[in-house]
Amino acid sequence: MPLLSVEHQEKIEFVMAQSPLIPVITIRHPDDAIPLCRALFDGGIRALEITLRTEHGLDAIRRVREALPDAIVGAGTVISIDQYRDVERAGAEFVITPGVTDAILDFGVTSESPLLPGIATASELMMGYSHGYRHFKLFPAEVSGGERALKAFAGPFPDVCFCPTGGVRQQTAAAYLALDNVSAVGGTWLTPDEAVASKDWQTITGIARASLAAIGHRG
Repeated sequence: MPLLSVEHQEKIEFVMAQSPLIPVITIRHPDDAIPLCRALFDGGIRALEITLRTEHGLDAIRRVREALPDAIVGAGTVISIDQYRDVERAGAEFVITPGVTDAILDFGVTSESPLLPGIATASELMMGYSHGYRHFKLFPAEVSGGERALKAFAGPFPDVCFCPTGGVRQQTAAAYLALDNVSAVGGTWLTPDEAVASKDWQTITGIARASLAAIGHRG
């Protein structure tokens, strides 16, 4: 079984180092993609996870990569190899899944778009670990034990780092990031539905800046 290369691990490390807050972005209207992502970038957010939760996700990845060349644009909610191939072709610079399968883990080892696999249990983590992965998304973080689960994982897996996502909020992000095995956190609070629906991009920029300030990070 091929193992994940050091180069791939370093790519994911780079993403999380550049952006300790990773917004989970759902595009419900194609015209929102660029102004929404620009608002986040203007607020200091450097990595953008555009999900495939709607039919607009793939096109949004393409368009945002072109419009914001200095941002790190990735794909989220990837649940199959076909989707993985699609986001690769769209130019995704990283890929995040909500869970793991052997097929996706194998594919991620050789993909040009590095994978951050989603896990919720030690057994799933061990699947990824056996393929060489050392960076994981904990999802859904709050339901799966939150900070207590991450502290427990640190014992048997001292060389693993996490990006908890799912239930994380601006008020709790700093506590997660204070853990030694957390490099970044993801969340939807950075893109509230009401602000997106009203195209209030200034508010989203303000939320991004305030969220970064709350964790002591200068974007």
